[in-house]
Amino acid sequence: MSANASQQLDAIATHLGALRNGGSGSVTALSNEARASTELLAALPPRYGEVLLNLLDRLESSALFSEESCSFSQKDLLDNLQVWAGKARGQLVS
Repeated sequence: MSANASQQLDAIATHLGALRNGGSGSVTALSNEARASTELLAALPPRYGEVLLNLLDRLESSALFSEESCSFSQKDLLDNLQVWAGKARGQLVS
C-alpha cells in the first residue's frame, strides 16, 4: 500500500466528515481533493475511480440547487461516498 494513497484517502475522509457533520467543509473542497488524488485512484481498481467521479459529479450538481429542487439528495450522496471510502480503504490494505 502506498503511503501517499493512504494519505490521500485520509484527506478525502476528512473533507467528507466535515461535510457530513455540518462543519466547515465544502463540496468544492471535497471534490477538488478527491479529483487530485491520483495516487489513490491508481492504487485502486479502475471501477473505484469511475464510481468516485460519478458520485462527485452528482454531489457537485446537488450543491448548485436547494435540496428540494435537485433530484440528488446531498445526504444520500455523502453517505454513498462514505461507503466508497470504506471500501477503498479495504482495497488498500488487502
